[in-house]
Amino acid sequence: MLTFKVKALTENCAPVTEKIIGLLEENGFDSPALHMKIELVVEEIFVNIASYAYKDTEGGDALVEADISGDPATLTISFTDSGIPFDPLAKEDPDVTLSADERGIGGLGIYLVKKNMDDVKYERCGNKNVLTVKKVLGSK
Repeated sequence: MLTFKVKALTENCAPVTEKIIGLLEENGFDSPALHMKIELVVEEIFVNIASYAYKDTEGGDALVEADISGDPATLTISFTDSGIPFDPLAKEDPDVTLSADERGIGGLGIYLVKKNMDDVKYERCGNKNVLTVKKVLGSK
């Protein structure tokens, strides 16, 4: 289990991603395709927290928890912040059949998160946003 708190700043995205990729590698999951999917997901979620969660304040922290468990092996990553309440899953998925000009702004990132993960859940727990994503990894 990997648990750490980090300042919710965009420059901390790379270290967060590296730790999670390191967890995958330590557990024998070293597929470049898998790493690319996880990097995209972590970057999208963490940059959103850094950019929007603490928008009207002096900033704050993000708690990141990651674990690989179960049979089949499943990667679970939870991102917790105490920023403004925001459920990224509440917005309807963008119509990706439309051109970028025809589509409204926003929502594509969380859409990609949902497409690359097997499960995505949001909860508001007290004064905290908790976004949990899961990816079934299968066997090593």
